Amino acid sequence: MFGVTADPVEEDLAAVEEVEAEAPPEEETSDEDAEREAEEAAAREAEEEAEREAQEEAEREAEEAEKREAEEKAAREAEEAAEKEAEEAAAREAEEQAAAEAEREAEEAAAREAEEAAAREAEEEAARIAAEEEAVEKAAAEKAAAEAGTLSQQQAVEHAKNYISFTAFSKSGLVEQLEFEGYSNADAVYAVDKIDVDWRAQSVQKAKDYLAYSAFSKSGLIEQLVFEGFSNEDAAYAVENISVNWTEQAVKKAQEYLDYTPFSRAGLIEQLEFEGFSNADAVYAVDAIGL
Repeated sequence: MFGVTADPVEEDLAAVEEVEAEAPPEEETSDEDAEREAEEAAAREAEEEAEREAQEEAEREAEEAEKREAEEKAAREAEEAAEKEAEEAAAREAEEQAAAEAEREAEEAAAREAEEAAAREAEEEAARIAAEEEAVEKAAAEKAAAEAGTLSQQQAVEHAKNYISFTAFSKSGLVEQLEFEGYSNADAVYAVDKIDVDWRAQSVQKAKDYLAYSAFSKSGLIEQLVFEGFSNEDAAYAVENISVNWTEQAVKKAQEYLDYTPFSRAGLIEQLEFEGFSNADAVYAVDAIGL
């Protein structure tokens, strides 16, 4: 069979026969056309349906894409809003923290200032108290020194006490006596001021001393006490507070006069009246001594 070549005419004939054998009948051709048209129509419908579905799918995809884009946009906006809110919250928090820190620092500064002010006040108060104590101590020392006095003043005080212990003095009379003893007026005054003396009681004692060695009328004794430096009030008080018979004093005074000088009756009565005795006491005295 290899190497055999068919005749071309035979080949064409065979082809025609094959076509004829393959060609359907005319009725079969119409059915086939109808079927083909139906298939084509179905194909077109299917294609249109597919196109419609594709379009719907595309629209859905577009809607979904738009929805996704909107969601993404909303998400971005929400994220941006959240970031902005977070930033604002952080800024507020930072501002609040800064305000709190500033307030805390202000409170600490105020507390420090208050502590420093309290410390200064305490220091000033301590210094004031120390100064007052120092002043009190200084004043006490000065007072003690003044009370103690100089050696001369101390001696004058002792001398004044000695005088008062055995005889009565008025204040001015004791000063004069100390000056007579050689003390300065300042030392004498200092001494008299330092001793504890009831000068009214001294006037009473001085009145008694006078009456112990000499006779006096009431007014004459007052004058003598005033002359000794007692006040008129103390002298009058002394005379009123001693026990004395003024009539007897007139008799004693009359006898004293006659002991050292001669008198007529009238002259002695006049002298006694001059000394402050009443006329009745003077007459009684002259009668008593036998003049």
